[in-house]
Amino acid sequence: MPEPVWTPSKEKISNANITRYMQFVASQYECDFTDYQSLYKWSLEYPEMFWESVFNYFDIKYSRKWEYIFQSDSTMFRSTWFKGSRLSYAENLLRSNIHKKITNNIALEFHNENNVIKKISYSELYEHVCSLSQSLKSAGVRKGDRVAAVVPNMPEAIISMLAVNSLGAIWASCSPDFGLQAMLDRFQQIEPKVLIYADGYFYNGKSHLRTEVISQLSSELVSLQLNILIPYVKNENEYTRHSDEYVLFSDFIATDLSDKEMCFEQTEFSDPLYILFSSGTTGVPKCIVHSVGGTLLQHKKELSLHVDLKPDDKLFFYTSTGWMMWNWMLSGLSLGVTLVLYDGSPFYPQANTLLMLVDDNDISVFGCGAKYISSLQKNNVNTNFMGLKKLRLILSTGSPLLSESFDYVYENIKSSVQLCSISGGTDIVSCFVLGNPIDPVYRGEIQCAGLGMNVQVWDENAQPVVNKKGELVCVASFPSMPICFWNDPDYSLYYRAYFKQYNNIWCHGDYAELTEHNGFIIYGRSDATLNPSGIRIGTAEIYRQLENNKQIVDSLVIGQKWASDQRIILFVQLQRGLSLDDQMISNIKQHIKLNTSVHHVPAKIIQVMDIPRTYSGKIAEIAVTKIIHNETPDNLDALVNPESLDQFKHIESLNYE
Repeated sequence: MPEPVWTPSKEKISNANITRYMQFVASQYECDFTDYQSLYKWSLEYPEMFWESVFNYFDIKYSRKWEYIFQSDSTMFRSTWFKGSRLSYAENLLRSNIHKKITNNIALEFHNENNVIKKISYSELYEHVCSLSQSLKSAGVRKGDRVAAVVPNMPEAIISMLAVNSLGAIWASCSPDFGLQAMLDRFQQIEPKVLIYADGYFYNGKSHLRTEVISQLSSELVSLQLNILIPYVKNENEYTRHSDEYVLFSDFIATDLSDKEMCFEQTEFSDPLYILFSSGTTGVPKCIVHSVGGTLLQHKKELSLHVDLKPDDKLFFYTSTGWMMWNWMLSGLSLGVTLVLYDGSPFYPQANTLLMLVDDNDISVFGCGAKYISSLQKNNVNTNFMGLKKLRLILSTGSPLLSESFDYVYENIKSSVQLCSISGGTDIVSCFVLGNPIDPVYRGEIQCAGLGMNVQVWDENAQPVVNKKGELVCVASFPSMPICFWNDPDYSLYYRAYFKQYNNIWCHGDYAELTEHNGFIIYGRSDATLNPSGIRIGTAEIYRQLENNKQIVDSLVIGQKWASDQRIILFVQLQRGLSLDDQMISNIKQHIKLNTSVHHVPAKIIQVMDIPRTYSGKIAEIAVTKIIHNETPDNLDALVNPESLDQFKHIESLNYE
């Protein structure tokens, strides 16, 4: 068995939130746990007890108790949790912290590329949300209304989301770098009553004004009754104060509070909290509706028991408001932590900008995409001069974190840090597999399945397997399953998305492996899995072999139909000034062969100028696969760089041996 790259100390285990939770459960339910796996097995064997214990342990505030905890249905996604319970997500994030007397603690700490720093305490956050909530209510926003937002990761975004939820209305957001059609594809489906937007954003040393695009968006959204503008790129005094098109954010909330004690709309446990959107690479984005109670319970469990967040922690996740990690991070307020927000490029003005931010501001938990870590590695970013004294945990997600990235973190960032790769998705706005503070970390692996999540890996015969690749599935209901898809009254879209492959079993679409020490390895999306000569290969297996190649900036692997079979095609983006030659091709193929198998070796390696990616940073493998088979890819507006697809249409060598 391989040696772990990180092992928790006895002191860390003793002080971990999950240790205290295990003691709580042992006393309440007369059971005993010796380690994480014994607790995990209990959470699966007694799901009602487990989720009730989460509800009680975290002292979830509610106005009405549930009639029953769980009622199963012959269809997994129609099962119900905590029926009859009424509560407010916003109240559990705001009022609980006021009552805990941490009102002067910093709730939000904002930074951007221009060195703007803004800090908001919990008491100030409560007042801002209260004021905006009353103004939205006066403007006619009611329970069930949709409020759309196009805002950077800034305090106004969080204030707005909590104010919307305090009324029982439904939040949906996009990052301001989305194209017009990408915004329309999302917001036209949900018919928002209000649009909250910033005038732009900053990236890579430049300001990007988006008011013209937002004006077009607003004109196309016929359901809109109110536009609220947040001046950010331009000064507030550059805007008309009495415009027919918008009201300024500061004017809208600048009313005297008629009631300084906020009235939180109480909603059913399974009422909508917000709508998240799928990437849209296979069609118009799916509108995934998440519940108030399910989201709160799941996030509390993950952020406290798995991430081990405590009130003195600073949580910084590099994300936009268009990625589910923003929603996940936001729930950290329920634990009294400080959320650090950032707007800008992760590599401006220098490659180690984010790590400098972590170091200078005593951030203890840092989250990012796996691509960010691999980019640091490619650019030989050295952080040895940094103290990173407070940094105890790095979270990575968005794509598989390769073994070489583990090596880089422990050799070049911090040898004592806990590195947790986590994996779940927009579909559940949380994780199926993630880390925990009391188990060791193994190179290239995700530590464990989440508590209460009955996760397995199934082979082609729908049988659970260990140490063998297969489909990641969840075989039992859990509270954070989506309520529904918007405008999907018969649940047909919902069913096809997750339950079509296996009857009544959630199939997540990830190609994975369960290891001998109950960890997980993710090999990429199963719908992009390669299948040459009937041998299933995860694309991440090939990407892993390219990580240490300093000549390659980025890459994309697809399977091409060929001679009644499939052959592997590897596209590479090289460092500026380099050209792919026969020697380089030979070296790449030989390296892949030696470290994997002959079956993994690409039939062709082709140089391209750019690799297409979605707004969430995922490689657009399916779009390229369609193009090389002379098919039309769906919804190009889901891509940050759709123009990059043009180069794949004219590669003549794909037609020859």
